[in-house]
Amino acid sequence: MTAERKQLLLRIDPALHDALARWASDELRSTNAQIELILTQALARAGRKPAGVKPTKPRGRPRKDADESDVRDARG
Repeated sequence: MTAERKQLLLRIDPALHDALARWASDELRSTNAQIELILTQALARAGRKPAGVKPTKPRGRPRKDADESDVRDARG
């Protein structure tokens, strides 16, 4: 069973949002994922990160299985 994620309405300055969106794009993340990463890192630095928080997913597209790339390499 997957834990439900909380939704949050966040009101921020448009310039701040634009800066966050550019940063997220540079790191191949959504703006939402970038904000979550920043908050998680800030909580960890402050010693307030809850024990049950899952690690942030790596940026970018998910890696393909090694088996799939091996098949492609064998085909040429």
